[in-house]
Amino acid sequence: MTLLFSLQSASVRFGRVQALSGCTLRIAAGERLALVGANGSGKSTLLRTLHGLVAPASGQVQCDARARQAMLFQRPYMLRASVLHNVALGLWLHGTPWALARAQALAALERVGLADLAQRSARALSGGQQQRAALARAWALGPQVLLLDEPTSSLDPAAKREVERLMAEFADDGMTLIFSSHNLGQVKRLASRVVCLEQGRLVADLPTQAFFNGPLPAAAANFLKGEMG
Repeated sequence: MTLLFSLQSASVRFGRVQALSGCTLRIAAGERLALVGANGSGKSTLLRTLHGLVAPASGQVQCDARARQAMLFQRPYMLRASVLHNVALGLWLHGTPWALARAQALAALERVGLADLAQRSARALSGGQQQRAALARAWALGPQVLLLDEPTSSLDPAAKREVERLMAEFADDGMTLIFSSHNLGQVKRLASRVVCLEQGRLVADLPTQAFFNGPLPAAAANFLKGEMG
């Protein structure tokens, strides 16, 4: 087992808000880890902490520096440029010559089914298409770890299915997935492990089947009951 992340009593505070409190967590390569919890429970902060965008005020966060990471946000930012340029730019910024970056970007768009829209303005795409373009932008960089913050929360059912399909295929190819979601059906379909957060505290960490079918700590049980009730 290759350990990618190790958090030990990690806490994050934004002013008076305790976003994470004493979080201890270990994540291995190849896992499909879902973060669940109510709004404000700390899911996004935990993802950003894992990705190195947020530093803990106390505790320790260790990650395998050899494992390339990419992160997909709930509403991906699209530059005022073509879809192809939006994907190619990330490669170019990582040192790929522009001509090769364009070729690799087109291959990434083919991977997510958007090659026919390569020359369209990225900001003219639908929400689902923008999310797939963001997935192409991430996939093109060859990450071993993909972090996703509510990747389908604002999409219609067809777009959600398409994004889920790509996530599942990436995982089948060996990519480690760490994603937050309010969609418990999505968690059941995609995750092998579920971490539940409440007010910045980790209150459950279980295999998916055990989370949905076994006994849970009170805080996790109340969340699940509220979401499924």
